[in-house]
Amino acid sequence: QVQLVESGGGLVQPGGSLRLSCAASGRTSSTYAMGWFRQAPGKEREFVATISRSGGYTSYADSVKGRFTISRDNANNTVYLQMNSLRPEDTAVYYCAANRVPSGLARAYELWGQGTQVTVSS
Repeated sequence: QVQLVESGGGLVQPGGSLRLSCAASGRTSSTYAMGWFRQAPGKEREFVATISRSGGYTSYADSVKGRFTISRDNANNTVYLQMNSLRPEDTAVYYCAANRVPSGLARAYELWGQGTQVTVSS
């Protein structure tokens, strides 16, 4: 069983950058495709980005395309989300998740981390 732990969240000014990490323990994370989702207060959890097991395929939500980059380091069982040009509307709890195949659907994912807070504010 894989356990996922996110880190790297925090407070950043609009236009700033953050890099989130998702460390997987237990069974090797390269067995799984990975995704990032986010949930703002009072809103449903929404898809941010997903990456295949090899890292050769990625997909993004339109709202983050061109600003966020998902990547993975299978040797270190870690997935990253580089977030640039952050906006106040990016404020949310960010979750990483593991699944057999890349997907933009939260209900498709088998395993979830506990989340890390990202706040974009001046």
